[in-house]
Amino acid sequence: MTLNEILAFATDKNNFKSIGNYACFCLHYLEFVKKGLQAVIVSRNEHHYRFFQYKDDGTYNVTRPINSLLMLPYETFDLERDAFLKLIRDIKAEDVRQEKNRALINNFIYTCQQSIGAALDGLPANRSNAARKINGDLFENLVRLVLSEIGVDASCGLSSLPVKINGEEAFRMNYQHDLILRSEGQIKAIGSVKTSSKDRLDKIFIDKFLYNRLTDSSTPHFAVFLNDVQRSGREGRYGVSATFLKGHFKGYTVKLNPLDGVYYFDIRPNMVSEDILKDHIKTFDRLIIDDIWRFI
Repeated sequence: MTLNEILAFATDKNNFKSIGNYACFCLHYLEFVKKGLQAVIVSRNEHHYRFFQYKDDGTYNVTRPINSLLMLPYETFDLERDAFLKLIRDIKAEDVRQEKNRALINNFIYTCQQSIGAALDGLPANRSNAARKINGDLFENLVRLVLSEIGVDASCGLSSLPVKINGEEAFRMNYQHDLILRSEGQIKAIGSVKTSSKDRLDKIFIDKFLYNRLTDSSTPHFAVFLNDVQRSGREGRYGVSATFLKGHFKGYTVKLNPLDGVYYFDIRPNMVSEDILKDHIKTFDRLIIDDIWRFI
């Protein structure tokens, strides 16, 4: 596929109705980058990050940071498709817990989503806002598809919360959620799914506080993020910088309410080394192999 064909596919959300659709697009994109790029740029400060630069068909745009330790190459992705689907369809099997299988789950999904995001970076600057919206919507959809594939009733939509005054329902408030997990028709957990926590972290903590205060419940709230890095620097000296606000995360966790799980595909080093962060932030495999069954 040409870059224009790839962009036409990626900008139509109707093309992504199954995990197979995501995998198919990803294969086309990975095949394209083998020979269709102007350059692959290595990050100046964290060398395992790469930036793809397009040719004139992509107006020489430079993509978001790609973690080369997570992004599968074409040949590996093609070989591992069936293995990935088998793992998530039999998620409770003991061998799924092996480190190599956990890594495959994270890397496969990361590769699918970053292929979409990097492809959309080839759009002209005047379409960048639309590209961000499409990318975010497709990430939410991919996570829901994965959860459905492991056997969890996962949907997006509104929940209507009754607000009582003196014990009587006075009115209702509608809340929009990225993920609503149900069991036997009852809401068991609420999830937020975002490509990055940038400009969104505060709201996720506050949503948990308000939801459980309004409903007089302790419904688990969790968050799924793709990554928290962005391109920084000027042309010829590109690097990466973190977008994760660790002070906000620690403050809300200690003084407001901790989230019941925070899951990343591209997890930052301080998230596995610093106090408070390492106790609350995990890789995505931990959600679907371990924690989600506790939630529901």
